[in-house]
Amino acid sequence: MHEVRAVVCKAKNEPVTVETILVPDPGPGEALVDVITCGVCQTDLHYKVGGVGDDFPYLLGHEASGIVAAVGEGVTEVAPGDAVILNWRAVCGSCRACRRGEPWYCFDTHNAVNKMTLLDGTELSPALGIGAFAEKTLVAAGQCTKIEGAIEPHQYAALGLLGCGVMAGIGAAINTGAIRRGESVAVIGCGGVGTAAVAGAALAGATTIIAVDLDDGKLATARSFGATDTINAREQDVVEGIRSLTGGFGADLVVDAAGIAVTFEQAFRARDLAGRVVLVGVPEPGTTVELPLDELFGRGGSIKSSWYGDTLPSRDLPMLVDQYRRGRLDLDGFVTERIELGEIEPAFTRMSAGRVLRSVVEINPPPGVVADRRGEDS
Repeated sequence: MHEVRAVVCKAKNEPVTVETILVPDPGPGEALVDVITCGVCQTDLHYKVGGVGDDFPYLLGHEASGIVAAVGEGVTEVAPGDAVILNWRAVCGSCRACRRGEPWYCFDTHNAVNKMTLLDGTELSPALGIGAFAEKTLVAAGQCTKIEGAIEPHQYAALGLLGCGVMAGIGAAINTGAIRRGESVAVIGCGGVGTAAVAGAALAGATTIIAVDLDDGKLATARSFGATDTINAREQDVVEGIRSLTGGFGADLVVDAAGIAVTFEQAFRARDLAGRVVLVGVPEPGTTVELPLDELFGRGGSIKSSWYGDTLPSRDLPMLVDQYRRGRLDLDGFVTERIELGEIEPAFTRMSAGRVLRSVVEINPPPGVVADRRGEDS
């Protein structure tokens, strides 16, 4: 059993606190991971406000990089000492989605069976089965994707972001949206996920990439990740703007990274005939839209939602790590700030205000780096 520091949310809407928790050694099919970095994601805030469930207390954090410390019986995919990206798509291989060759939709993803607890024995619910705002965490071994090759110490922060938000945006573009070279793409909402969708569109070879947002600063950032054109939705009609930039036709693919009714309607109307709409922004519960059925039929194409970018970690993460190393994908650009475990609550505020792409919590020093224990008693 390991006593470690971790960030816990004990009740709905309560501020998170740094607690000492107990992490067991790994059982069969499990891996114990020393967490190096973990991004502050909107999903963690959803847990805090009760938007995911009421299984408090929650051990937050899931968008992480780390080093495998130990593995349980039967684990062959990773070994102690491996650098890994944590993910929440540990596919089962036997559910109906996996059997039909679509494991990215796996309906029975694996999580660790052994429980992490508070010191008094209260079981913790780890966010997305990970709980990585912690010095150590216990996960299903399939939630670890090995990073091959050498890693510079500063790169762990960027690579960990592939565990959720950045991968969700890139995957919405290249997997769910199935961008082909030369196509036109519009992305509505340029926070972390939307900006990642812009980067994914550029990586996939789209020639016209239109970023849409209410904030000129976010639009400027989207340009740095590959947007060729921008539309400020406060100043210009979004649908007409996208059409004017695509020869009057509309975009081949429109990604809604905001997930609100008005942006989804804009996405629907801004796509070309037989164009595609991908919803990757997470809607508030109860959100509804009303679309004319004759237009839905008459315009053809497809409307899809994107869960984690339809990502298969064993396939997609190594490919994107390679693109990052070759300088084709600027993962470092998503790391707005580096913070400590005790600074997550204000990071939620900055995230909600749209002032960061990602705050990244640095938890353990990367291999070969001497620990900096400042802030340990905060």
